Amino acid sequence: MFYQLCKYVILGPLLRLLFRPRIEGLERVPEEGAAIVAGNHLSFSDHFLMPAILRRRITFLAKAEYFTGPGLKGRLTAAFFRSVGQIPVDRSGRGAGQAAVEEGVRVLERGELLGIYPEGTRSHDGRLYKGRVGVAAMTLRTGVKVVPCAMLGTFELQPPGRRLPRMGRVTIRFGEPLDFSRFAGMEGERTVLRAVTDEIMHAVLELSGQEYVDLYAPEAKAAAQAAKQVGAGDARAEDEQGR
Repeated sequence: MFYQLCKYVILGPLLRLLFRPRIEGLERVPEEGAAIVAGNHLSFSDHFLMPAILRRRITFLAKAEYFTGPGLKGRLTAAFFRSVGQIPVDRSGRGAGQAAVEEGVRVLERGELLGIYPEGTRSHDGRLYKGRVGVAAMTLRTGVKVVPCAMLGTFELQPPGRRLPRMGRVTIRFGEPLDFSRFAGMEGERTVLRAVTDEIMHAVLELSGQEYVDLYAPEAKAAAQAAKQVGAGDARAEDEQGR
């Protein structure tokens, strides 16, 4: 009930006003039955834009931190995410990836639409990063197709760290569904999981036109932060020498 209220009365109209989304290839998302929508992840707004424009309900695997925040704000945030059908996934620990796969498989076995960001986190610089193999495990275990999706413009309107988005126009583009039935029964083979994931990410790349980086996003972000700190340290040293 609350999901429908948000989609059609509260959040949906507001997002359409703010972002004036241009939608391409919506007919490629199946109107019934299980499927995975796998997309790039550029902004916090992505979580809400896609559900707002789809004809059917979609469930995302959301990071557990959205459900465990302190105080009244944390409780309200958790209640909101639960009410719109988002599932918390703990991304810490060695079993985090498998836990996410199991949650996703349960959604798909119910015949629902599952949304996932194979990069695992938002891009810190607008580039597309290497995908995690969980999406491959889900499609191979369930036999469902994967619809690649690209969000364009959301990074510019609400990059990481910006609390409220700017007004502007975004594009949401869906590609042809990808069928991996040729790999049925091979979900235990790491090379197959990697190949399937890379094919999905290539399809997203074709839709988005982003620059691709063959690194996992958290590793690239950590490297960028380390380089920034080194640069800041060098600048301070030069400044002290010049005094």
